[in-house]
Amino acid sequence: MEPIIQVKNVNFEYSSQEGEQTAALNDVSIDIYKGEFIVIIGHNGSGKSTLAKHMNALLRPVSGDVIVKGMNTKDENQVWNIRQTAGMVFQNPDNQMVATIVEEDAAFGPENLSVPPNEIRLRVDNALKVVDMSKFAKTAPHYLSGGQKQRVAIAGVIAMKPEIIILDEPTAMLDPSGRKEVLDTVHYLNEVEDITIIHITHYMVEALNADRVVVMEEGKIVLDGPPREIFTQLTTLKEIGLDVPQIAELVHELNKEGFSIPGDPLSIEEMVNIICP
Repeated sequence: MEPIIQVKNVNFEYSSQEGEQTAALNDVSIDIYKGEFIVIIGHNGSGKSTLAKHMNALLRPVSGDVIVKGMNTKDENQVWNIRQTAGMVFQNPDNQMVATIVEEDAAFGPENLSVPPNEIRLRVDNALKVVDMSKFAKTAPHYLSGGQKQRVAIAGVIAMKPEIIILDEPTAMLDPSGRKEVLDTVHYLNEVEDITIIHITHYMVEALNADRVVVMEEGKIVLDGPPREIFTQLTTLKEIGLDVPQIAELVHELNKEGFSIPGDPLSIEEMVNIICP
């Protein structure tokens, strides 16, 4: 099966005002397949957000290629199509609000795609229903919580009917309740709507239910695999300054003390089921 996104030996540098070059991506390659839920983790400056922005042509490689559903992000003629295929949600929901009521905000994307008005109406209604915000359709965004605003931002992307949604730390500015709202929505989009999800985060717990976890450090991918495989590599994760899920830490310490905990549990529920079968 052809990957829906191919990142091939990508290098990228940022230029400072003094003209100095700082490497942000260093020979990065990764394939992402349709329907996958990918979580990319890493501390600040690891390159995870830079990589995300390459996946919908907000940034373009200094060398190497990013191919989105057969379209090279270096091709100026394909940028518009790439951004319809791979929608993006950013960290601060307030920066993504462009209209005075929720339904108009959700309609902004398809309007810019010249979608016919009747179709826009259908898309907006469906998008707000998907993110459970239909009852707020006539509400001004400033009356919403942070989690609700982020769900409206996601609705605006859904209304453009992308096959991929890239979320760049969408829960970083939210409280635990808002984070849960957004994560529940994102998992629904992946599991029910079959949208490929690429989720950038620094919260380890948000990676537990992913199909794959990609760990970045100094512009490189250092680990890539299922969560259970990644979070048993505690030494590597701690060496690059990342926290690990509390249960994984507990199992590691118990095993060091001579206990034998099978199955590499990652959640409290899994741990309870092992201890009290």
